[in-house]
Amino acid sequence: MGPSSKYSNIYNEENDIKKRNEELEKKLKESIVREKKIREELDRALERVRVAEEGEEMLCSELGQLEAEAAEQARDFRARMLSMIEQLSQAQKKLHQVQSIIRI
Repeated sequence: MGPSSKYSNIYNEENDIKKRNEELEKKLKESIVREKKIREELDRALERVRVAEEGEEMLCSELGQLEAEAAEQARDFRARMLSMIEQLSQAQKKLHQVQSIIRI
């Protein structure tokens, strides 16, 4: 192997290493871009989760308030029904009294 052949081999190896480095740098840049996009998608997803959790908390709170109102309305309705039943019972008693007086 002569001196020019030795330099040629070194030159070829150097070129191969440069090409390989360029390929690796290109892949690294692409990887960094992909990672950035994935991080941005993750950030957006986390924001959507945060908003959904806040919405869930608000809905649970509203549901609790509505349940309390419904229970109160049910108690009021029951009390009115019992009052009306009592009034009807009193009216029926008076009606029977009047009917018995009229029959005499």
